[in-house]
Amino acid sequence: MAEVLDIAVRLVVVVAAFLLLPLIVGQMEHKAMAHMQARLGPMYAGGFHGWAQLLADGVKFVQKEDVIPAAADRWIFAIAPAVALVPYLVVMVVIPVGPGLAAVDLDAGLFFVLAVMGVGVLGAIMAGWASANKYSVLGGIRAAAQLMSYELPLVLAAASVAMAAGTLSLQGIAEQWRWWWLPWQAIGAFVFFVAGLAELRRPPFDMPIAESEIIMGPMTEYAGFRFALFMLAEYAGIVVLSALTTVLFLGGWQGPLLPGPVWTLLKVFALAFVVIWVRVSYPRMREDQLQKFAWTVLVPLALLQLALTGVVRVLTA
Repeated sequence: MAEVLDIAVRLVVVVAAFLLLPLIVGQMEHKAMAHMQARLGPMYAGGFHGWAQLLADGVKFVQKEDVIPAAADRWIFAIAPAVALVPYLVVMVVIPVGPGLAAVDLDAGLFFVLAVMGVGVLGAIMAGWASANKYSVLGGIRAAAQLMSYELPLVLAAASVAMAAGTLSLQGIAEQWRWWWLPWQAIGAFVFFVAGLAELRRPPFDMPIAESEIIMGPMTEYAGFRFALFMLAEYAGIVVLSALTTVLFLGGWQGPLLPGPVWTLLKVFALAFVVIWVRVSYPRMREDQLQKFAWTVLVPLALLQLALTGVVRVLTA
């Protein structure tokens, strides 16, 4: 009975974090962009510093009419947002926030999270195909092409840090981490984080959705609550990417003075701020630039990091 209760409590905590952390990141993005780009709108809702902007957005989405195109595949159209969102909930189950503080500690945790994160793109493909809109289909195909291009450098960078730690367990990688890994694995950290941004289709890698040009790509026909689920999936993806980067390359919960989980959250939100900063600072890439960057820059860098890790492991064995 005690074991069942322990599992139930862990799952409740994971679900609560899954529902809360993306909303905090969303509110942080509103405020950061308001300051960086002098956007006055998000600073007014609710009075002091626009504290109710996120609530206002939620009410707006709930009130919008839920329209489904007449020619759409209604069943696929309806479940596509869930397919895009749920993989991030599953990934959060295995991410540790402290020593022994993970809902599930898998021996092959890194392999598991990389496999599950790739499922999320199916939501975009399903949304585009089910919308009965040729432009939405093209957006879904673009999302799939982008995933295939950036999955390779992402996996190679993750393989480097797994080789350094000698384990595929996320808990084990964080425990093996030492401060001198920061310069040793810096190239891999850069490749992993940038490739993760591209897989999330965040600026400057947001060509599949490009709201000002192709009007959200595979999500063109979505409105109301279903569209809000796609937005929640994006912010959940930011949290997951930041958490994985923290665990793999920044030592997870390791840090002086403060409790381990506090350090984990501080690092996660610092990386989430970097994601927002990049969105504000860099223009969108062209499709050819996006593909060229993956194959001519990130893949060679990831291979270089893998080779460097192998050399250091052999010399220090």
